[in-house]
Amino acid sequence: TELPLEPMTTSRKPLDRAGLLKLARVASVLTAGFMIVAKLVAWSITGSVSLLASLVDSVMDSIASLINLFAIRYSLQPPDEQHRFGHGKAEPLAGLAQAAFIAGSAIFLVFHAIDRLRYDHPLEQVGIGIGVMVLAIVMTVGLLAIQRYVIKKTDSTAIRADSLHYLTDLLTNLSVLLALYLSTLGWTWADPVFAIAVAIYIFYSAFHIGHDAFQQLMDRELPEEILQQIQATAMSHPEVTGTHEMRTRQAGHTRFVQLHLELQEDMPLKQAHAIADQVEAEILEFLPGAEVLIHQDPTDDSIKN
Repeated sequence: TELPLEPMTTSRKPLDRAGLLKLARVASVLTAGFMIVAKLVAWSITGSVSLLASLVDSVMDSIASLINLFAIRYSLQPPDEQHRFGHGKAEPLAGLAQAAFIAGSAIFLVFHAIDRLRYDHPLEQVGIGIGVMVLAIVMTVGLLAIQRYVIKKTDSTAIRADSLHYLTDLLTNLSVLLALYLSTLGWTWADPVFAIAVAIYIFYSAFHIGHDAFQQLMDRELPEEILQQIQATAMSHPEVTGTHEMRTRQAGHTRFVQLHLELQEDMPLKQAHAIADQVEAEILEFLPGAEVLIHQDPTDDSIKN
């Protein structure tokens, strides 16, 4: 007798968080490196000041990506005796550094825009510059697609900051491309005007990146909707009579939750512990990977702090 054939199944193991972060940071470094070389060649041929500004912006991208590479690698290290809560704050530190680099790029663009307004710089072989900028735009769009996927899967602060950085770089490339094209029509004023507009947007992005990173470093509470969900989860158990001293924070990709469950004072310790375990498991369902610490208190107002 022949054994029945089992249906063939193919299983694909999804990339884990470390693998996705590595993919994003390697793609970021390679993209920035290629664009630096291409823009350097195009600037040396055309003499375009806007291309020079875009080149410097790409150099900033490369430095920021290298910061991300080391920050993410460090943040993924497990907790040790000196860092019992892990190394997750390396990511918001990288975000702060990137905010500084983004602001520096904006200042550089403003200075060159002012220089272009004051002095006219004739361009040569503009077609080469336009070709390089089109290639830079295509590569940046591809990188942003990879980063968006990684952010969706990992919620990485550093990759989100890097993605916002490349989004501003995309706008810079588009403005430079448009400025180069308009320069062929004799509209030399377009270059500095577009550069100033991009600089304003870059400052805006730098502020948000720096603000989010600073709030993580200062252990800001998780969003209100998450706090309400934690409270509702705890109170969904009829044995829980109340909660207090709930504290939350986030360091890199890891979220920390602490709270006290109020239970009947005559409840056996084993039962109280089991209820706390259930609440913790339910919290982890919507906060996967979180560090949850729950303390059980008897329902007695005299012990509450």
